[in-house]
Amino acid sequence: MAKQGESFTLIKSFKHDGHLHRVWLENWEIPQESLASAHRDGAFRVFVNCHTRIQESDGREWTSRIPGVSFFLPGKWFNVVALLEDEGIRYYCNVASPFYQSGEIITYIDYDLDVILNQKGDIYVLDEDEYSKHRKLYHYSLAVEEKVKLGLEEVLELARSRGEPFCDESVLAYFEMWKSMTGQGAKA
Repeated sequence: MAKQGESFTLIKSFKHDGHLHRVWLENWEIPQESLASAHRDGAFRVFVNCHTRIQESDGREWTSRIPGVSFFLPGKWFNVVALLEDEGIRYYCNVASPFYQSGEIITYIDYDLDVILNQKGDIYVLDEDEYSKHRKLYHYSLAVEEKVKLGLEEVLELARSRGEPFCDESVLAYFEMWKSMTGQGAKA
């Protein structure tokens, strides 16, 4: 629940044909002046959510159980969500178009491929079959396919090297900042 004067940013993902995929309804943005210098210098947009409502394309809503810190990097064909689980931080990466912001809404096109970096350091690529199906169904251009491939390669390299934003300390600091600035209780 937002305090007086606070506002939340909506994060909306779409599919290539323009239909809505999913909406995260309550995302608190870390102020630019509070970002780690590497994130500020890279013009990252960083959001925290905890027990946020999520709306699916069919209108069904549910509430996330796991706090998340989301990183959007300008011009990059991926975004990264750090999930604060009991076992530690698991990174869930969407291969997606660069984000676009209009007012309090962040949008991007989800290109199905996902990269997971788990707490043990294992890396997995998921949903290659879904990407292949949608590539044909939505008639991805060669330019889009090349951007998706480059986005996948780039996020895999960052995950392997633990380059930004794959930094547990920053994720935890942002989550603590969110709790402090919003008056939220202990980690959910």
